[in-house]
Order: sequence, then C-alpha cells, then structure tokens
Amino acid sequence: MTAPGPAADATPTALPARAEVVVIGAGIVGAAAARSLAEQGRDVLLLERYPRGHEHGSSHGATRIFRQGYDADDYVSLTSEALAAWRTLESASGRTLLDLTGALDHGRPEMLSAIEAAMTRGGIASERLTPEQASDRWPGLRFDREVLHHATGGRLYSAEAIEALLDLAEVAGATLRFGVRVTGVEPAESNDPTADVDGAVVRTELGDVVADHVVVAAGSWTPDLVGDLARSVGRPLPEIVVTQVQPAHFPSELAADAWPSFVHYPAEGSSVYGLLTPGEGVKVGLHGGAVHVHPDERDGLAEPEELARLTAYVAEWVPGVDASAPHTISCLYDLSPSEDFVIDRIDSIIVTTGFSGHGFKFGPVLGRLIAELVDGAEPHPRFALAAHAVPVAPSASAFALPQSPEGTAP
Repeated sequence: MTAPGPAADATPTALPARAEVVVIGAGIVGAAAARSLAEQGRDVLLLERYPRGHEHGSSHGATRIFRQGYDADDYVSLTSEALAAWRTLESASGRTLLDLTGALDHGRPEMLSAIEAAMTRGGIASERLTPEQASDRWPGLRFDREVLHHATGGRLYSAEAIEALLDLAEVAGATLRFGVRVTGVEPAESNDPTADVDGAVVRTELGDVVADHVVVAAGSWTPDLVGDLARSVGRPLPEIVVTQVQPAHFPSELAADAWPSFVHYPAEGSSVYGLLTPGEGVKVGLHGGAVHVHPDERDGLAEPEELARLTAYVAEWVPGVDASAPHTISCLYDLSPSEDFVIDRIDSIIVTTGFSGHGFKFGPVLGRLIAELVDGAEPHPRFALAAHAVPVAPSASAFALPQSPEGTAP
C-alpha cells in the first residue's frame, strides 16, 4: 500500500487570514468534505491537529467493513450510492480501495429479517443459509441460528481511502495543513451593529482564520469545539458518547478468500464485527466500548476485561483464528444515542459527528452531503439536529445492541 503522506510541518507557517471554506479534521469525513468542496471550485483550507495519517482519532487503520446490511431504507440507498462512489474514487485516484469479499449477518432472526427486507426493497440481492451451509462455505466462522449473505459487501482499505481523498482535494486546489490545533469556532461579528455578517472565525494556535463556511469534522472533538455554540442558539448536539474501543487482529492460516466481512447479533451482549486485514490477520471487535474517555486523555492501552470478553468470543465463534494471540488496536468511538450521524448547519458552520461504528463506508457520500449543506441545501432528514432531538432506538443501522421492551439499548 502507498505510505501515508508527509507529517506535520517542521516549521509552522502562518495561516491565511481568510478562506472560503475551512474544514477542521482530516479523517474520513473531513477528507471527503475537502475533496468534494475543492472539486466544486471552492477555496478550501483543511486544518488537522495531528500529523497526516495519525492514529489519535477514529479513521486510522488499514481496513473497514463495507456492507449494505441495514434495516432502514435510507441507509440502504446510501450504501448503494457509496458503492458507486468508491468505484469512482478508485478510478480517479488509481488506487484499489474496495474488495467485494461478500458480507454475512448472523444471529437474531428478527434482525436478519429486517435487514433482508430492507435490502430487497433497495434492489440488493441476498441469500439465506443455514448455519451448516454457511460453515461449509466459510469454515473459519461458527454461525448462530440464521445466516444472511450479500455479495456486495467486503472491505475498504481505509488508510488508502483517506490518502486518495486528501490527494484529490489537493489536486483540486485545497490547502492542507497538518499540526495545526483549532481551539474554537465562533460566528463572525462586526463592529457595525447594522451590518449583515455571515461566516465564522476559526481560532487556532497559529492565529485566526475568517471563513465564509466552516466544516467541523473533528469526530470525538466536535462537541468540545461547537457544543456550547449549538446550545446557545437552541440547537444542541445530541449527547455524544466517546469510548475507547479495542478490536484485535488474530492470526489465521486460512486462505484470504475464506474470510468475508461479518456481523454477529447474539441473543445477549453487544454485536460483534470482523473482517480480514491482509497481512495483519482477522480483525474482530465488539461494537461500542466500555471505556468512556475524553479524546485528549485516552491511554490507548487494552482494558483487560474487554480483551478477555473479546478473546472468549473469538475462541467460541471464530474457529479459523488463533484466539490466544490477539494484537490489539485502539481507536475512538463517537456515538449519538440513536447511532445516527449528525450532519447539519448552524448558520455558516457545518457540524458533523457521531460516525463511529458504521460511518466510514459512506465516506464519499458524506463529502457530498456536506458540500450540499455548504451550498445551502437542507440536511438529510435522518442526520439533522432536529431528528436527534426526538429519542429513537438504535437499529441494525449500526450493529445495534439487543432491544429492551422499551425499545432502547440496555
């Protein structure tokens, strides 16, 4: 794979005083937004606190799952758009970004039935298998009750994808600056009380930048940057829960084509996901995370009880790997109560967060949605701040936890 781009500037230089659009964050969401906006011909300045390709947030690592297995029609439709968009990005960048290895869901019958029905409505072919049939085809996995397979799932090469988006943003004219910490975002003000002032001010350690539009794509840091502002205008963010999660790679002697991406919905406990990362092993993780953190204070160390839960699961359900030899990974999750994304506008500031668990697969589509907000469009109804003001239960949209009788995750 292509190595990550250059690290932060050795000698920081001054930022421009103005930009048409400032994008804060160079993870999958910020990179996709910068690319979409720059290709519209806008003057884009992307600011990232850490070096290029860093591991402090939610977007690092070599692979992510691509799947169309949702129980909601709008998400299914967005996965179909994303599938086409990833192929377009591959052509534009000359990189391999998506391998369709197939995707499996297994476990709770009601979850699989809802996913199957939504995919059928969305024109996505799937097939039902018994656990015995599935084990014959994929001997590295043990299956629970019912199995649903669709061929249009697989794995994304996530590090490559972000680099592709950043490279194309730069080719289209965006300015990318790494090692620049943003300390605040505020609406622009004027000394003239009669003036109609648009835009916003981005406060950084290298000085302020005035922009016509600001896209806050800072993931787990977004509430720190704009949470107070959102509350002050009566449009608060949902409570974003930030956790440190720790999937792990497990070694396997099976051939690469023995591993589809998979999600297991057990009768109890969190859902579990997995896929092969070529050259590293089979990545398996528990959805969500038990260790609540502030993004500036995480230690990146594996929590022993969580690791024990994960290895016990793998020993029981993933016979094709060595469960005794995990190589742990640490990353941040930022989740809204519904596990839906936040993508909305507060005046000239586009606010985005809550993508962890299932956002990466939509990368290029998220860039489009953000660019449309900058153009003045209305937000996608599911991702609007107003939608988050009404409590709803998580669904299979995000590998949901089992539902209690009240319809909320336990």
